[in-house]
Amino acid sequence: MTAQKIAVIPGDGIGGEVIDSARAVLDAVCVKHSISLSYTDFDWSCERYANEGAMMPADGIDTLREFDAILLGAVGWPGVPDHVSLWGLLIPIRRAFRQYVNLRPIRVFDGVRSPLRDADGVDFVVVRENVEGEYSEIGGRMNRGFPDEMAVQESVFTRVGITRIADYALELAATRRKRLTSATKSNGIVHTLPFWDEVVAERSARHPDIEVVSEHIDALAAKFVLDPRRFDVVVASNLFGDILSDLAAGVAGSIGIAPSANLDPTKQYPSMFEPVHGSAPDIAGRGVANPVGAVWSAAMMLDHLGHPAAAADIVTAMAATLAEPHTRTGDLGGSASTREVTDALVDAVR
Repeated sequence: MTAQKIAVIPGDGIGGEVIDSARAVLDAVCVKHSISLSYTDFDWSCERYANEGAMMPADGIDTLREFDAILLGAVGWPGVPDHVSLWGLLIPIRRAFRQYVNLRPIRVFDGVRSPLRDADGVDFVVVRENVEGEYSEIGGRMNRGFPDEMAVQESVFTRVGITRIADYALELAATRRKRLTSATKSNGIVHTLPFWDEVVAERSARHPDIEVVSEHIDALAAKFVLDPRRFDVVVASNLFGDILSDLAAGVAGSIGIAPSANLDPTKQYPSMFEPVHGSAPDIAGRGVANPVGAVWSAAMMLDHLGHPAAAADIVTAMAATLAEPHTRTGDLGGSASTREVTDALVDAVR
């Protein structure tokens, strides 16, 4: 069996710790399902930036092009501005490889306490447009240092970009509970969001079996808190999806368990999988980081690579360990270390 090639970028802070956990769980499930993965590690990080002036080498994108998938730990460290670390590594990878879907599943697991009084049964997915929208590179600064200094940032919404993210979300909803919510703000943002609404409506007409509703982002954020069980698939622009998915992770109990997939659904290019909790420098090296977000991201990677049964085994193992206080980390009210959670996950997978 030819091994599928995985590029591993541990990154910064707790990134290396949680990637080690993900690798351990992947090793166990791959033995069980006779899957062959080969790993190549890259030291691309803020430490590399501090030493060499770049988050990754000039040929980094070309290097990654030969892999089947990318597993990323976390990016960011004090002393390196966030826009430097993100635009030096994460965002160029997303754009060079047309990873236009950012997929973020949200689930309240048994045993995990949500800050909401009644969140049992919450299970939905945020589909975030990942390469255009509000996070464009178009704009600039003028008159730096003068009283009339100004900054301009342009949002870019294309018919191609909205069409493909809407189609992906609709097709996903068809496999779930057949309900799609589209995030908008067309009452206040006069050009881009009405265009978003129009294209989403056009694509939705091709799926008469899907119930499609459009919600203004402010009301939608409130409903995420007041009634999260009503949601199935939520599709949103780059900025809206970014904010909504982190809010949803909070609803689910901890951003420490939140995974994400940066997908090229065509599989022409490698897709990238990462937890969304960040590098957490305040707890780095203490052995208390929650590895579940990275492990769940690894499960999403297996599913994308064509191993759904192995991915499902990992999620089942997660559910089992999260149900017990002695196999939950401190952010979830437990007492377990990163190593103890990892060992429990490996045992559950086996």
